[in-house]
Amino acid sequence: MQSGPREIVTPFRPIPLDVPEGMKPNEFFNSTENLNDLEHNNGLLANPEGLLLYRKALGHSNVFDASIIYNTSQRILDPLGRPVRRTQVPEPVKNVWNRMNQVIIEFMLEKYPDPDAHLVLAGEASLDATWPLTSPGVPSIRMLHNHFIVFDKPALAAAPLADLNNPNLTDGGQHSLFQAHMREVYRNFFDGLDLKILKPCESGACRLALTGYPQGLPSWGVQGGAAALREVQFWKEYDIILKGFIDFYRTFFTQVSTRNAPLPRDINFPELVEERLLFNNDFLTAAKMVRDRCIKDAKYANAIRWQPAFKQLIYRNDQGQLIVTISQNSIGNAITELLGVVVKRTPDAEAYGRAEPALIEQLLEVRRRLVEADLGEGIATAQWAAG
Repeated sequence: MQSGPREIVTPFRPIPLDVPEGMKPNEFFNSTENLNDLEHNNGLLANPEGLLLYRKALGHSNVFDASIIYNTSQRILDPLGRPVRRTQVPEPVKNVWNRMNQVIIEFMLEKYPDPDAHLVLAGEASLDATWPLTSPGVPSIRMLHNHFIVFDKPALAAAPLADLNNPNLTDGGQHSLFQAHMREVYRNFFDGLDLKILKPCESGACRLALTGYPQGLPSWGVQGGAAALREVQFWKEYDIILKGFIDFYRTFFTQVSTRNAPLPRDINFPELVEERLLFNNDFLTAAKMVRDRCIKDAKYANAIRWQPAFKQLIYRNDQGQLIVTISQNSIGNAITELLGVVVKRTPDAEAYGRAEPALIEQLLEVRRRLVEADLGEGIATAQWAAG
């Protein structure tokens, strides 16, 4: 079977949501009113920390698909002032967030144990305001949220190959500036991080045979498998990966913006940055290349995302091993495309209705486990009781 990214069709039930006249959809989606609708029509569980589990009305997959959002919409009315990545979340909230992640991922692996039959993934993409505000790709909800998704592998295998030039296939070998011009610098920097549970993958060992993705990205195997997700150390290392990425990204684009700039403020690993980045000719040559082009090419400069933009996820590879990877999020924002899965959502209430009962049954079981672990209380909607 030919390996390559796949484009699958996922039906959804059209949402009867009226966007006020004069507002663009992405403007409305950032509003408290929209978040109220999300909670009351699709909310499954909420807790005092502000974490909301909900059914994805516009989902990636109808096998299993849910999200948790850090709902700060009523406490922080400025959409640009809300937490958009894990490193901005208060420690008590992050503790609960990590435990919720662990419970849901454990459920997915238990429900879908065969790596040949199902692709299991969980993760988040940065929602920083780093696109030009006039761009249609500006994130629709500027609050930290993550995804829990299962795809049927035979369905993926039967799906047509995706266009390799699809701008959302932002993975390493396709569009990533880091991979194209600073491959060895990037890996050498990550090799300096202190990790015990996460072990670097050999080149290409973490790819999915079906799609050939991820391509060229630093990836780490989770020693101990799903049991490791019950350990605080795993989540600390998951954050170390993100902090390292943020340091690399901020340092690079600071140098692009201003030649020979000092270290960015609040850097996480200043000695590592100084030793492996600011004294590396390949790193600074690439910064000069981008800076020179920005000066001469207005369209290119307008597309730069100056603040840290990333996708970070945990997924199960073909051998059944859990893998952590992270990518520069330079163009697209769909977490699935990091693994070579392009989702084409189509309105089809009848097709969605056929998948809905099994999907909701799973979501309510996940909710039961979360409530049992004291991670929140159920929400009643028109489609389900509070439990």
